[in-house]
Amino acid sequence: MNDNPITGQCLCGAVKFRISGEFQAFFLCHCSRCRKDSGSAHSANLFSSTASLTWVSGAESIKTFQLSGTRHVKCFCSDCGSALPVSQPEVGLLVVPAGSLDSQIHIRPNAHICWSSRADWDNDLASIQRIEGLPG
Repeated sequence: MNDNPITGQCLCGAVKFRISGEFQAFFLCHCSRCRKDSGSAHSANLFSSTASLTWVSGAESIKTFQLSGTRHVKCFCSDCGSALPVSQPEVGLLVVPAGSLDSQIHIRPNAHICWSSRADWDNDLASIQRIEGLPG
């Protein structure tokens, strides 16, 4: 990452944010909670203990959900449902959904985590046909 802030937004553009600082880790999490959060095989989240988050616009559209009895938290746009960064100052952590970023980042995923919890259909996905656009 460089000295320029990283920017991102939700799908509808109601919520925009800026992140200043470095990401220390980038994990693809296959736990059942992250699969439900993302609706996919895994979540793709960047982690930082030092970066700062600034909401540029749309703070009134941010909804936060914390799964009862856990530290699992999800922030999202109440208009379009897009995943948004979660600041957890009580544990000194900023979690940023990689897909919410507009800026280029120069960190690659460090690891697949909770691999043993992956969906039963999440095997050898690299061997599946690749189509450049939409099918049909």
